[in-house]
Amino acid sequence: MRLWLIRHGETEANVAGLYSGHSPTPLTPKGLAQAQTLHDLLIDVPFDYVLCSELERAQQTVARVLHARDLRVHNTALLNEMFFGDWEMRHHRDLTHEDAESYAAWCTDWQHAVPTNGEGFQAFSSRIERVISQVRELKSAYHDVLIASHQGVLSLLIARLLNMPAASLWHFRVDQGCWSAIDIQDDYVTLRVLNSRAVWRKDET
Repeated sequence: MRLWLIRHGETEANVAGLYSGHSPTPLTPKGLAQAQTLHDLLIDVPFDYVLCSELERAQQTVARVLHARDLRVHNTALLNEMFFGDWEMRHHRDLTHEDAESYAAWCTDWQHAVPTNGEGFQAFSSRIERVISQVRELKSAYHDVLIASHQGVLSLLIARLLNMPAASLWHFRVDQGCWSAIDIQDDYVTLRVLNSRAVWRKDET
């Protein structure tokens, strides 16, 4: 099985530097163009299954990528970005004085501290482990699976598929307007491509 990973295009919250875990934030014109670019880069990939975050920005992106294809998109909250609770749509500069103690604790120990009324990294990691289990269940029936999601989700997904500690997610930045690919065999996983801006060709393996 090959997993094709794409991150949503640029959003208004990205431009403003805001935490936007679950908050609705539409794609910018640049973000829409990035989604169209992904469509053009991946037009020849024979996707046979599609998983997507439930959030608007991922939905907008995958709709453009799959334009004119007769493919069902399987939406799942498991692929949603981490929920930042009271910090949603806030800038880090605001949080340093509006919620100083909690934000300082999170910056110091992000693996265990929890955003105020939000989702902690431990819960988030457990959610991604469930995604991995779901992917492995698909392996016997599907060959080219597209996953459309978010920076945090995709970075952690790559790290854990490679059997690296969850904290290793920072080693895998997933850029917008790019595609990545992971091959899953019975006994090993290979990161084949990270952040490609090349057109995939049918004669490539």
